[in-house]
Amino acid sequence: MPTYNERKNISRMVARLDEALKGFEWEAIFVDDNSPDGTADEARRIAREDSRIRVIERIGRRGLASAAIEGMCAASAPIVAVMDADGQHDPSLLPQMYAAVTSGDYDVAYASRFAEGASTEAWGRPDRVKASGIANSIARRVTGVQLSDPMSGFFMLPATILRADAHRLSGVGFKILLDILATADEPLRVKELPLNFAARMEGESKLDRTVVFEFLIGLYDKWLGRIIPTRFALFGTVGALGVAVQFAILWFVLSVVLRERFVYGHWAVGETTFTIANTIAALTAMTFNFVLNNELTYADKRLRGFVPLVKGWAKFALTCSIGILSNIASADALKRMHINDVVAVLVGIVLAAVWNFALSSKFVWGKYG
Repeated sequence: MPTYNERKNISRMVARLDEALKGFEWEAIFVDDNSPDGTADEARRIAREDSRIRVIERIGRRGLASAAIEGMCAASAPIVAVMDADGQHDPSLLPQMYAAVTSGDYDVAYASRFAEGASTEAWGRPDRVKASGIANSIARRVTGVQLSDPMSGFFMLPATILRADAHRLSGVGFKILLDILATADEPLRVKELPLNFAARMEGESKLDRTVVFEFLIGLYDKWLGRIIPTRFALFGTVGALGVAVQFAILWFVLSVVLRERFVYGHWAVGETTFTIANTIAALTAMTFNFVLNNELTYADKRLRGFVPLVKGWAKFALTCSIGILSNIASADALKRMHINDVVAVLVGIVLAAVWNFALSSKFVWGKYG
């Protein structure tokens, strides 16, 4: 069970598991992403009284999919299940899943919110139901996994199947079941069970404004991630948006502030004025890139709070300083050679891109950050 700020739900979840799994030998592994509310401490407290409870507290790593992979790989049981700890997944389905997986007829059993007999009424979020339906439709088209709810986060399978493909799972962006099914070399036989999807017991949903973006990058990672690394592709995408920002600011400073005209690929300004305007544009684009990279590219390592953000921005500026200098200097040099201004700026941006990615990954959001 991946967790983040689920302290109030842990003891109730353990009690529900105990009731649902009477007659079974079981263990529950809570994989917690260093929750500030003390979720891991609460799970450890219970574990001191109940040896079936285990805790993996992850420091500096975030993400539901990767947490699920780590938890399943750490399990000692021959059959593993993934479910939420917030009470939305009904533990009473676990014995039915177990019966299906151990029958020899199925490789995976999962609970579907959209199967015949399922219900999302208790969830009370028709907007999220609609969004989940759209996500499922996209996932089926891209991955070829034909289930009513491939985005389900409640499923069970033999640990040997999971571990055989664990090294090939992306662990980012979208629900792990879809990743497992799309990664398997041979189609897995799936048993679908209807789920009455409930409201959370306590707390608020952890899905933030980046969930759609993370879903899309998960699909990208599964589709093209082995050709162009996902993190670099994201960094490059943000950088491309930064290009638009840099040109927009450059245009604003020269045409709106200084009221200069752009004629035949050139601004009617001197070299010094152009360099100053481009410097302002480059610094603005750098700040823009830092904010988006922190929210999206490095969402699993996101910097939070005013002080960490300021320090992160300063480190990002420092590591990108050579890139910015090469950006500005190369553009200025090409400008002196009477190269088209747009081409001059683009060359500077390209020269800075790889440098910025390599150093910021290590010193801003990496282990030296």
